[in-house]
Amino acid sequence: MINAGLHLSLLDRSRIRAGEPEAAALRNSVARAVQAERLGYDRFWVAEHHGVPGIAGAAPAVLLAAVAGATTGIRLGSAGVMLPHHQPLVVAEQFAMLSAFAPGRVDLGLGRSPGFTAPVRRALRQGDSDFAADLAELRGYLTGTGEVTVHPHPDGAVPLHVLATGSGLRIAAEFGLPVVVGGPILGVGGDPAPGLAALEGYRRGFRPSAQQPEPRVAISLDVLIADTAAEAADLALPEAWAMAQARTQGDFPPLEPVAAIRGATRTARQQQYLDQTAAAAIAGTPAQVEGRLAELLDRTGAAELVAAGSTFDRAALAASDASLAAMFGRS
Repeated sequence: MINAGLHLSLLDRSRIRAGEPEAAALRNSVARAVQAERLGYDRFWVAEHHGVPGIAGAAPAVLLAAVAGATTGIRLGSAGVMLPHHQPLVVAEQFAMLSAFAPGRVDLGLGRSPGFTAPVRRALRQGDSDFAADLAELRGYLTGTGEVTVHPHPDGAVPLHVLATGSGLRIAAEFGLPVVVGGPILGVGGDPAPGLAALEGYRRGFRPSAQQPEPRVAISLDVLIADTAAEAADLALPEAWAMAQARTQGDFPPLEPVAAIRGATRTARQQQYLDQTAAAAIAGTPAQVEGRLAELLDRTGAAELVAAGSTFDRAALAASDASLAAMFGRS
């Protein structure tokens, strides 16, 4: 059984769907956040992607402002703002303003990922950056210890989180910050030992901070639930197909209907990536998903699940979100 005391969140990437206006992806994200609040989710995370054909979410602070206006109690987080793309002062000002609209509800998750392509990196003026130094500068602005005073003053703390793998875990431990981890570090569909060692290193090296007195781990992966295993596999197929195309063609496209994907010609490499992506997700019936999640949460010692699943069928995705909420004892 899953501990109902664990935090439960959704990560929505504002995925564009084939045949729909791109702006619809943003409206769908807001609608999903409203439903997540009604279902009892603790937090709604949004992401930052630039120049990606299949994703409309380029500005987390802007999208979270829209979500804040449509909700009343659910926490709102970025997962994350890619700090190498921004000046720390600008990020601090954006999230201080956001906190003014949603006092006590805003979380600032920060990552280090580069732009998707070389033209995007050039457009972002991305050069060498020191994530630890930028993080320290940003925290100084939000806590009132920086050399510039942010206005409006944040109404209470804006908690920081680090999207972490490798050295990011070390930096988070040194700063005394919680981490959100995903991908191979979770060992889903692979060897769990390296990820467990990395998480143990984070916990062992953690230095308590004013924000976080003890280490805290949130895990993020695709979770999709349906009445049958075959239906759940179909839900996972559109995202897995987009990833296979990205890995083989360099283009991360909008989500496509399952029927179109099944009728598409695919190479052996695409099939390999399709299988790998599907294996890294947890998809199945409620009983199957509950068992796999309970094992993963126990193994990683996570305090929060950040479910990041997406699919072409919005109604089926809404039903999956509702099933997951019920699994965690929510309404």
